[in-house]
Amino acid sequence: MTHPDSSRRFRNTVDAYRQYRLDYPPRLLDRLVALMGLKPGDAVLDLGCGPGNLAIPLAQAGMAVTALDPEPQMLEAAQAMAASAGLKIAFARRGSGDLTATDGPFRLVVIGRAFHWMDRAATLDMLDRIVTPDGGVALFHDAHPPLDENAWYKVFGKLSEKYGRARMAHVKERGAGGHRRYEPFLFASAFSRIDGLSVIIRQPLSEDAVIGRAFSTSVCARDALGARAGDFERELRAALRELSPDGRFTEVAELVAVLARRPA
Repeated sequence: MTHPDSSRRFRNTVDAYRQYRLDYPPRLLDRLVALMGLKPGDAVLDLGCGPGNLAIPLAQAGMAVTALDPEPQMLEAAQAMAASAGLKIAFARRGSGDLTATDGPFRLVVIGRAFHWMDRAATLDMLDRIVTPDGGVALFHDAHPPLDENAWYKVFGKLSEKYGRARMAHVKERGAGGHRRYEPFLFASAFSRIDGLSVIIRQPLSEDAVIGRAFSTSVCARDALGARAGDFERELRAALRELSPDGRFTEVAELVAVLARRPA
């Protein structure tokens, strides 16, 4: 159930991912918990948990969290964060393709910025077997509105295209609805009752943070770029300095949770 492009793409991005990727605002998770009616002790699966951006706060809210990721370095980072926070989370090195009907049952399955790496139809079919009748699936992503303040993001996007983004299989699908459009897969699954939750943030961003964000992605990770990583960084820094010579930017981002449940 895992996209072939996902093989070890994040193996050396853990530090950049933890430091520079957008986190999920507490008020977004609070709204999700409220809408689902989750209570302490409810079983939650974080599928593709990365360094624990969802698993940690959900465990802090009292949920019984199971966190899975196929990348050992990400899993180790999540385990370290859980240990430092004194949280008990069941971790395992597994991906979507490793799920079986004996897993769970889970009241909620959360997938943060990872659904596009999976065989989405097959994953949803398996989740239908391990999610409780009153449960759901929450898919997370983020977006940057086309505002003047987000000009830096447009620059980053253009250079990502230049350095190989357009060649990635999950990006090529944009012509058929885009790799971040979840609705076609959800409407074709058991989880066809959809609610969208979002929070918009505005925050300062430094030039180094933009560079770090770039290197945290699968497209522009240093391993993916190889010998071109230095050229990419120099070109991105030069373009950013044209926008803001002092290296200061503003980010406006929408953090989104798409909650999908079975029809009432």
